[in-house]
Amino acid sequence: MVKRIVTGAHYGLRDWVMQRVTAIIMAVYTPVFLIALSCASPLTYESWKNLFAQGWMRLATFLFLVSVFLHAWVGMRDILMDYVKPAGIRFALQMLVMVALVGYCGWAVQVLWRI
Repeated sequence: MVKRIVTGAHYGLRDWVMQRVTAIIMAVYTPVFLIALSCASPLTYESWKNLFAQGWMRLATFLFLVSVFLHAWVGMRDILMDYVKPAGIRFALQMLVMVALVGYCGWAVQVLWRI
């Protein structure tokens, strides 16, 4: 009889889809950002400020950053689940990563909507 050890709670397909969707969002945002940036030449503080003063750019950038954070969370969680075997240490590291990513998300909101 094979003893099965369950190491996660039904992740699999949901996380695979999340990684793919966030990758698509990042792939779409990058050329849009580069085109918008090239239209704002010469690059000065005023042109940079005017680019991010537009609501659509703030929203697109925030969506991009949230996608980066979710993508990073799934990747880091998988790495920690694969390579850190003691459950307590793995849990502590996962919480550290989660707190850092939530903090980065809050910082992104502050930066984007402060302009």
